[in-house]
Amino acid sequence: MTTTIDNLRTALIGESTACATYAAYASKALQEGYPQIAKLFEAASKAERIHAGNHARALAKLGAELPQFDINIKLGTTLENLKAARAGEVYEFTEMYPPMIAQAEADGATQAKTGFAWAMEAEKSHARLYSAAIRQLESGEKLNLPSQYWVCPMCGETFDSLEGVEKCHLCNVPVGRFLEF
Repeated sequence: MTTTIDNLRTALIGESTACATYAAYASKALQEGYPQIAKLFEAASKAERIHAGNHARALAKLGAELPQFDINIKLGTTLENLKAARAGEVYEFTEMYPPMIAQAEADGATQAKTGFAWAMEAEKSHARLYSAAIRQLESGEKLNLPSQYWVCPMCGETFDSLEGVEKCHLCNVPVGRFLEF
């Protein structure tokens, strides 16, 4: 039977891997002349680091050790990287996190449940942002992507605009504390 501790370890490995992978994708995007996409990957990388940190703190609260793991990165073209990133995000919010949230709730692990829920919602934003970049790259037209992104330092939610935003809609952190990319 999968436990919340097992789920936290799995999620921590996944988020840590995504953090490192997206950082590598950002470098590749810069090499290929896509600075706006590099910024998106940099922001998403930071968001994934925040998710991993939340999972690590929940593990510590439950008295569990952090897992040992290796990170393997498969680097493709920027378009291939965007598609791989989107697929990973969609998997997380459709298949991975929902049962983890349910298990954490059943186990009474409130901190784990909150971290899973925040990550799941942020992954939806990442998938949306990656989809927009994919559409533009595939269209062959000049890219019209945001040149700035903001990440909530508490939950990792990622914003491509702060218009009308006063605080994070997931965790209520004021916009003035957001990290800018």
